[in-house]
This record gives sequence, C-alpha cells and structure tokens, in this order.
Amino acid sequence: MKRNSLVSSDALDPRRWWTLAVLCLSLLVIGLDNTILNVALPTLQRDLDATSSQLQWIVDVYMLVFAGVLLTAGSLGDRFGRKRALTLGLLIFGFGSLGSALAEDPAQLIVMRAVMGVGGAFIMPSTLSILTATFPAHERGKAIGIWAGFSGVGIAIGPVAGGWLIEHADWSWIFLVNLPVVVAALVAGRWLVPESRDESAPPLDLRGFTLSFASLTTLIWGLIEAPGRGWTDPLILAAFAAALLMLALFVWWERRAPAPMLDVALFRNPRFSASSAAISLAFFALFGMIFFLTQYLQMVRGYDALEAGLRTLPVAVGLILGGPSSAKLAERVGLRVVVPLGLVLVADAMFLLTLADADSGYGLIAGMLVLLGYGIGTAMAPATDAIMGSLPDAKMSVGSAINDTTRVAGGALGVAVLGSLLASGYRGDMDSLGGLPDVARDSLAGALALGDPQVVAAAQDAFVSGMHAAALVAAGVALAGALVAAVFLPSERRVHAREVVPA
Repeated sequence: MKRNSLVSSDALDPRRWWTLAVLCLSLLVIGLDNTILNVALPTLQRDLDATSSQLQWIVDVYMLVFAGVLLTAGSLGDRFGRKRALTLGLLIFGFGSLGSALAEDPAQLIVMRAVMGVGGAFIMPSTLSILTATFPAHERGKAIGIWAGFSGVGIAIGPVAGGWLIEHADWSWIFLVNLPVVVAALVAGRWLVPESRDESAPPLDLRGFTLSFASLTTLIWGLIEAPGRGWTDPLILAAFAAALLMLALFVWWERRAPAPMLDVALFRNPRFSASSAAISLAFFALFGMIFFLTQYLQMVRGYDALEAGLRTLPVAVGLILGGPSSAKLAERVGLRVVVPLGLVLVADAMFLLTLADADSGYGLIAGMLVLLGYGIGTAMAPATDAIMGSLPDAKMSVGSAINDTTRVAGGALGVAVLGSLLASGYRGDMDSLGGLPDVARDSLAGALALGDPQVVAAAQDAFVSGMHAAALVAAGVALAGALVAAVFLPSERRVHAREVVPA
C-alpha cells in the first residue's frame, strides 16, 4: 500500500513491530561502521603505511559523504519510494563493504569508504521515514526511542566488534562482517517493510546538493589538513573562506530555488532548529571522543585492540539506559529540561576525561563512558521526536534526512575538529622538545615504532595533553548546545507529531 501521510490509529499495520525490527537491523550496520574502524587504526597505519591525516580521512570520508548525500537521498526516497531507497542503500553499502575489505592501500580504502557513505545515506533516512509512516502518534515516541537506541548501540559496540575481529582475524573482517547483516535485512525487508512515497515530490535540487556537499567537503579538508600544514597556511585559510562562501551561496539558493533540497524556513521553528543543534553537538562529542579514546587505550595504556574495544562498551550501557527512558521523562518535565540535561551530562563526561593520564585507572574511563552514553541517549530520542513532529507529512524522508544529516555532520566535524586539535597539541609539545625524528613528531604510532623509552614517554605525555585540550573543547561545545536548547526549546511536556511548520 502506498502511503503519503502519517498512519492513523484506525489503520494500524499489524506487522509494524516486525517492520521496526528490520529497520533497526538495517540501522545497526550504519552505527557499527561509524566506530568499528577506530580500534583498527594502529593496525591500518602499520599494514597500509598510512599517515595520520590518511587515518582521519579513512574514518571521516564515510561520514562526510554520508552527510553530504543524505538530503538528496531523502528526496529520492520521497519521490521513488522509501522501501526502494532502503533496498538500494543496503546494496550499495554491501558493495562498499566488500571493496573496503579488498583495499590494498589507503587511497583505495578511502574511496570504498566513500561508497559505503553513499549507501548509508540512503539507508538511514529511509528507516526513520518508514518508521514515522508506519507508527501512529501515540506509539511513535516509543518506536523512535528503540530506533535511537539501536543507532547508539551500533556506534557503541563498534569498537568491541572491531577489536575482536582484529585479534582473531584481520582488519578486512571489520568490513566483511557487514555482509550477512545486509543480506538478512534485504531478505526480511522484502516481506516486512511497507512501501510509502510522496507522489507529488518535487524534482531534485542538484545545485543545492553541489553547494552543500562542496562546502562540507572543503571545511572538513581544511580541518584535517591544518595540523600538518599549519592553521595559518594560505591554502587552509582559503579552504575555510571557500567553505563559508559556498555555505552562504547554498542558503541564498535554497531560499530562492523553486524546489529546494532544504527548506531553510524549517529552521525558523525553534523546536526544529534547537533539536537539530542538540543532536549535532552531542554526536560531535561522541565521535570525536571515540576517535581519540581508542588510540589512547591502545597506544598510551597499552591495551590490544580487543581489550580497548571492550573498554569502550560502557557507553552502550549509558545509551541503552538513556534512550528508551527519555521519552517518558520528556512527557513529565518537558523538552526544555530533558535535552539540555542530556547535553550537560555529555559536558560532564568530557570534563572527566581531562583527568585521565597515562597511569589512570580504568574506573575513571568507564564512568566517563557511561555518563557520556546516558547523556547522549537522554538528549537524542526526545530531540529526534521533536524534529519529526515539526515537519509536514509529505516531507518525512527529507525531514528524517535533515535529522540524520545533523548527527552525521556533527560526528564528521567532531572527528575533524577534535582530531586536529589533538594532532596540533601533540605536534606542538613534541616540537618543543627538539631533536626528535620526524616520524615521532608526526604521530604517537611513529614514536612507539622507534622503541626509545624516553621518546615514547614524551610522545604519550604529548598525546594525553592534546586529548585534554580536545576534551575541553568538546565540553564547551556541549554546554553551548545545552544553553541553546534551554533557551529555544518549547516547555511543553509532550511532542505532538501533527503540529508542523508550514510546508
């Protein structure tokens, strides 16, 4: 049955909870692949002879392409069918996973990770828009809470799965593990996922897509390359200026385009804009933290890949506890309390990380991760429900794509910004020592490879110092998001899905 509106309570699909199971299965590989790679970074650096900036690109290109294609993918889902978009995304994602497993150098891996990002961009908005079309308003908050929980769990267990595969197989299996999940989702989705579309969907906004993708790509490139070239390098400054110019052109075009990819008027709704900002900033902290924490655990604390992955698992506990319970909490005390509370907890977790050093006990890290996961789970589910409740019925796919873009773009910027702050701090401390080999000044992995105890100790101290600086920035960003949410989110105690901004 083709549907173009939200489901009514008298037309409930009896398969809807099975549909949710397939959507969560599809979403699991997306969340998993956002973080499964992090524990493999030291192995990839050794086996593929990758530089520090190449490692950042291997992680970030997936999220960069993901975020850049999301809005267009959501529009295509509206026009040609959301189930079809989900199926296409799973096929592309599977192909990219196989290609990544077969990569022989960093460049090949970066390209195939980009392909995976295209697939993920079709999968993620399709899952949320199908969910929104399938569940009635009174069940939607619970369903979104489960959906958000699976998204977070995939992100959280990625390092554990990656560590186990690195220790018992090789790094190619961190990509091959996606294939059975993709096949299962394709087979189950054939019978359990209903189709829906917007028959009056407008044509694609190719100019808007080009400007938005180019702006984000240029910004990420500048952030990743700045530590190596210098933050005041003319090329880096030109990249930042070009990104800002293209962003301004994008907004200008979207306000005038006959069929805009992004209706910028949506951001006039405080519920929509503040919730989007909250999600983006929460994932900024999460993805940036996981990027450098897995390296800290392996190269400073000396854990192997599996041990490091297992020690990131407490974040999943926090997400599981925070996500499903936050909808009920929001009904009792309101969005204006719950979303800022979640972001304050994220900031507290980042402040805790600044207490860690080369000799810290694991209890500090475990407590930080539980607090971080709980904070993100608490903020994410009600903020997501608020975003979807602010949208016209016919724009569910594009709306969910905007929601997904905020989180993935936030994550990509988190890896780029916090990773670059860490790299800059590390290189600054190492340069101040003088007389060190270039390989030690470039990365902690290079210093460890030299085997000189004094160089290793200095490099580990420099890494921890850079990590502290990055964590402080992440805490500040989360607190800024909490302030925005507290000021602009409505105080009502329930999100009404039918209250939307004008189309």
